[in-house]
Amino acid sequence: MSGVQTAEEAMPGVGAAGDANTPDELVGLTPEQAEQLRAEWSRELARVEDEIATLRTVLQSKIRQSSELKRKLGITVWKEITEDVNQGIKNVKESQVYQSIETRVSALTQAVTEAPIYQKTESVIKTTAEKTTSILGGITAGVTSKLGQMRNSESFRSIEERVGTAYENVKGKVASRSNSTQSFDEALRDASRAASGATSPTIPENKPLP
Repeated sequence: MSGVQTAEEAMPGVGAAGDANTPDELVGLTPEQAEQLRAEWSRELARVEDEIATLRTVLQSKIRQSSELKRKLGITVWKEITEDVNQGIKNVKESQVYQSIETRVSALTQAVTEAPIYQKTESVIKTTAEKTTSILGGITAGVTSKLGQMRNSESFRSIEERVGTAYENVKGKVASRSNSTQSFDEALRDASRAASGATSPTIPENKPLP
């Protein structure tokens, strides 16, 4: 067969015992015996290479046939990859190792949530949140109560009455003196002094304000 090595080409020459290039099967054989064994190996090698070539040809033919059938069925390369990946994931999830790991993770999670330190931490967080809400509510109620007390106090009422009196005085003066040259700001200052206990000069009705 063309391309097949002969016995002499395929096998090295017989060497002395212990030679690194001499197969163990040839050690101790006569040259004639070694030559016969090499010829047998060469024939076997040629037969194996023929089988490989035949199988390669058959495989290529089958690959072409498979590609043609996939084309007719609309099976693309991407679809094949997707199906392979999905099947691989399914196989992993159904494997004993995956199920064992999943069971251990679930058991670990349950153990952590049921541990006293976890429950204590959760309780502390809950209590802190409740206390914070209670404190904020108390502060808001206290501020509202203080404002109510201030509005009902004598000092607040006195200030409110003085402000109202000052406003009425200014309004009366401005309205009653249409020919007056006194500005609104001056009248407001006069009313403020009157509300604080200071005496303001008497202004005649027929005399304009300075």
